[in-house]
Amino acid sequence: MVDLLLGLQWGDEGKGKIVDVLTKDYDIIARFQGGPNAGHTLEFDGIKHVLHTIPSGIFHKNAINIVGNGVVIDPVIFKKELDNLEQFDIDITAKLLISRKAHLILPTHRLLDAASEASKGKAKIGSTLKGIGPTYMDKTGRNGMRVGDLEFDTWKEKYRALANKHQALLGFHNIDIEYDLNELENEFCEGIDALKKLKFIDSEQYIFDAMGQGKKILAEGAQGSLLDIDFGTYPYVTSSNTTAAGACTGLGVAPGKIGKVIGIFKAYATRVGSGPFPSELFDEDGKTMSRVGNEFGATTGRPRRCGWLDLVALKYAIQINGVTDLMMMKADVLSGFETIKVCTGYHYKGEEIQHLPYTIDEFAVSPVYTELPGWKKDLTQMTTSDELPPALKGYIQFLEKELKVPIKIVSVGPDRTQTIYR
Repeated sequence: MVDLLLGLQWGDEGKGKIVDVLTKDYDIIARFQGGPNAGHTLEFDGIKHVLHTIPSGIFHKNAINIVGNGVVIDPVIFKKELDNLEQFDIDITAKLLISRKAHLILPTHRLLDAASEASKGKAKIGSTLKGIGPTYMDKTGRNGMRVGDLEFDTWKEKYRALANKHQALLGFHNIDIEYDLNELENEFCEGIDALKKLKFIDSEQYIFDAMGQGKKILAEGAQGSLLDIDFGTYPYVTSSNTTAAGACTGLGVAPGKIGKVIGIFKAYATRVGSGPFPSELFDEDGKTMSRVGNEFGATTGRPRRCGWLDLVALKYAIQINGVTDLMMMKADVLSGFETIKVCTGYHYKGEEIQHLPYTIDEFAVSPVYTELPGWKKDLTQMTTSDELPPALKGYIQFLEKELKVPIKIVSVGPDRTQTIYR
């Protein structure tokens, strides 16, 4: 069986930390979608690590890490990640395997991304400009370039044909973007050389064989369920399936082989970039969340928008993913609030609803809040569930009653040791 770990909000829930915490219980960690637009932050031994493509189990010697076929890889960023890992005692060539079916992000994909976003003006989506969307467009357009192509002598010809097509498309956007393609291609080739030092595998067969051997496998998602290309807040979404179904297509795992579905959510809500956010705060409470939670994107550094926890959206994410276990992150950030608010419904077309409608922009819905008492205690040094303040225990009980799924872990800080099991 394969267990899944997913984000249930708009990303940035803290998946990297939880994968790192859980890896001791697994033999294989497999990333199944997304690209370097995701940033997973891990902290331990006084060091902060940010990964973009490499699975978050890489720091554990017991686990093999796989970049699955559903991932898109930028060789330039991937090389930087590998370089950053050199200072640690990690046997990268033995512990990191790459699916031959994973698609490659070309330098011209990034240029197309920038031109497309610039052409939208005020209607921009909030892309990370990493070339993710154009890469997935080439994938579905059936002319993308994959890791397995690098094993053939003709890969440079394939690259050139695709890059030439992209350059022609750049003129379509009628946006003047300055770039030195020779410089970008030199970086790209250096990244390809670094990538080719790793082992390429038929990952679906590798995982199938591992299941047959009784290996414990954890599939790691990127971004969050509300950014799913089908079920997210379209068009302000990413370009892949971030939900549980994406693990099946992104790794080649049959639906019947899925075990636990672990859903990660923050004790409040955040969002990076554009798009609807019904419970967003524009007052001092929102500023406090941002400051205390250090809410800046791990990939872009952009400030995250902050708001109260939205149970309508969270229930929706639990439903479409079939979540079996919940893990709540950043409970420590809410310490100090006199009152905690939770969005338990929406005003929509003159009535109150508890489900996610077709659109949740500010003109369509407004939040309905339930208020709960806050807590003052510093949680960051607590190690057991018994130590948690009564108001936080009440908050957790309220959420479990509403969501009908148990909260197994409460995170009280960024370090892997600041994790309370319930």
